[in-house]
Parts: sequence; C-alpha cells; structure tokens
Amino acid sequence: MNRCVSLVLIWMIAVTVAFAGSPIGFWTTENKEANFEIYEKDGKLFGKIIYLKEPNYEGGPKIDYNNPDPSKRNDPIIGLVFLKDFIPAAGTSGLWEKGTVYDPHNGKTYSSFLRLKDDDTITVRGFIGISLIGRSQVWTRVKQ
Repeated sequence: MNRCVSLVLIWMIAVTVAFAGSPIGFWTTENKEANFEIYEKDGKLFGKIIYLKEPNYEGGPKIDYNNPDPSKRNDPIIGLVFLKDFIPAAGTSGLWEKGTVYDPHNGKTYSSFLRLKDDDTITVRGFIGISLIGRSQVWTRVKQ
C-alpha cells in the first residue's frame, strides 16, 4: 500500500476513534431538511447549519428574518450558529447540558441538552423553564 494512503487511513481511523462517543461531527434533522456541524470551541459544543434542502427563498438565500435582533435579520441561515455553549454533564457519559438551541423558524432561543443515544443518534431537547415543558428531536449522524 502506498505510504500516503496508509497515513491517510491511519489519520481517518484516529479521528473516528477520537470522536466515538462524541457528538462532534456532521448531523441531519429528523426530516432531512438541514445538515449541520457540531464542533468544540473552548471546551463547549456549538452547532452551525451547513446545508439546507431548500436554501433559497424568493430568489435569494434563506435569511434569519425572525431573529429578535433586527441587525441579524438579513443574515443567511446557512452558516448560522444555532447550538451554543453545551458542556458535558458531570458524572454522566453522553449528556451535554446547559446549552441553548435557536429556532430560526420562530426566532426563539430555548434552553437545551443533547443526549448521545449511540455514535450515530442524538436526542436534543429544547425547553422553556423546566425540561418537562419542551420538545425533542432525534438527529442522525451524516457519514462523510
């Protein structure tokens, strides 16, 4: 096997092992309308939209027109950081908490937690106040 190919394969295996049991990577929503990347920054997890099934609206890119901040209403949805500040739950593997999820459909931000069900499935729960009053979605890892 070519040495470069071997090094690339070793790197790919290392990255896969490093992120096993982690939500870091690429995901899609239940309805497959959007893909996004979850990444780590300063010890916290964030997520940004990288793909929309229908990226345009009336001839231009979809924008964040429901944002409560008028200065952000012309920002494109693709590239929008909608998951913020998730930290690992103490003593609980596969749970990230104390984050927020922003819904560009209504311009609201919700308290949230993420639970990694397995390496390819996340349950995300957005809520107001207590987690009993909220909504959950199951997201699936996108294979690159």
